[in-house]
Amino acid sequence: MSHRVLIVDDEAGIRQALKQVLEYEDLVVRVAASGGEAITVYSEFRPQLVFLDVKMAGLDGLETLSRLRGLDPRAQIVMISGHGTIATAVEATQRGAFDFLEKPLDTDRLLLTVRNALAHAELVGENARLREAAESRYQMVGTSPALEAVRVLVAKVGPTAARVLITGENGTGTELVARGLHEASPRRDRAFVEVNCAAIPSELIESELFGHMKGSFTGAFADRAGKFEQADGGTLFLDEVGDMSLSAQAKLLRVLQEGVVTRIGGSKPVQVDVRVLAATNKNLESEIAEGRFREDLLYRLNVVPIEVPALRDRLEDVPALVTHFAGSLAASAGVPGKQFAADAMARLQARAWPGNVRELRNAVERALILAPGKVVTAADVDRLLPGGDGGAPVPPATDGAPTFETFRQDAEKQFLAQRLREHDWNVAETARALKMPRSNLYKKMERYRLTREPT
Repeated sequence: MSHRVLIVDDEAGIRQALKQVLEYEDLVVRVAASGGEAITVYSEFRPQLVFLDVKMAGLDGLETLSRLRGLDPRAQIVMISGHGTIATAVEATQRGAFDFLEKPLDTDRLLLTVRNALAHAELVGENARLREAAESRYQMVGTSPALEAVRVLVAKVGPTAARVLITGENGTGTELVARGLHEASPRRDRAFVEVNCAAIPSELIESELFGHMKGSFTGAFADRAGKFEQADGGTLFLDEVGDMSLSAQAKLLRVLQEGVVTRIGGSKPVQVDVRVLAATNKNLESEIAEGRFREDLLYRLNVVPIEVPALRDRLEDVPALVTHFAGSLAASAGVPGKQFAADAMARLQARAWPGNVRELRNAVERALILAPGKVVTAADVDRLLPGGDGGAPVPPATDGAPTFETFRQDAEKQFLAQRLREHDWNVAETARALKMPRSNLYKKMERYRLTREPT
């Protein structure tokens, strides 16, 4: 599709000459003889680029520039003038002009400016689309009172510098709350850095958070900044903070108290300005009683507590979540778009969802892929999801097992595979749900050759 260009000049000869040059470049061109006409034409024509004369009778170019930018903050506007001064060019730039050209216009310079401005317009549009997609991905979907209470807290606490401890079961969306707090803060244009404390071995968590110097330990081949330095000026989200080692907790407490980090093997403290958000699915008071978590660190992190409700406590949000996931998966994951029948929605809304929103998303994706028709029915839900006719684990056949040990291993393999699927093959979460050391689960996965099924 050809790009659209609007030319605004009170001299008919310049309008027509410029129009002829740009139409020769296969651009769609409209003209306006005044600032007022330009504002009217812009709203219906929606050009990607505007050439705007500075000196015009009535509404001059600089005022027209301000009004057009008010209509569309992403408007790409090039000012043109036969009486250009440095002061005028500076003011035009401050008001949002992309460039400033002097008359008489040089054709080569004109066409170069057109290419640059249109490329910049596409980049701005792409950035806006990516931001909208990211916001859609991380939005909290639903209107239940339980979720609205979380939104109210996010709106109140987000603009402050307060530390927040987010609690909730696995799969409830603690990361969404953390991102919501970041987006509501003055730091929204700076980095949001996430660290999953449960996924990093205890011997590496300090290096990950605070960085290290070359040669400070085996494998430290170069200086490396930690997550605190990477998040300087922005937000650091410590997910599963209850799984952090005690030594790392002690260093984290010092950083929170003093605002400085020292890399492993280093001696020079580095000042950092970081807002820390933390999340956990553990009862930290119990962890403190067991000697696994520092009480003083809890007080530092838990300035404002936010508890994310389990999906079973806001089942009225299930239809909105299903619609949201069905649309986003069809757009991004290459799965076919389908509608969910009312009886299917009722089935989904009646389930307990121990895996919370994450489990629901996986269920929607499975139904979109495997349901045979264009509409997902209640029968599809019963057949495809665990607990229905076709979703529960199939018990191993007793007649095919020559020994009890063979039967036990077959049953264990199917049980572990089912639990891994329920937790989207997240080993740490599955191990916690099974109350099994993560290392043991890895060994069993290797023994039974359990790997994620291709999608």
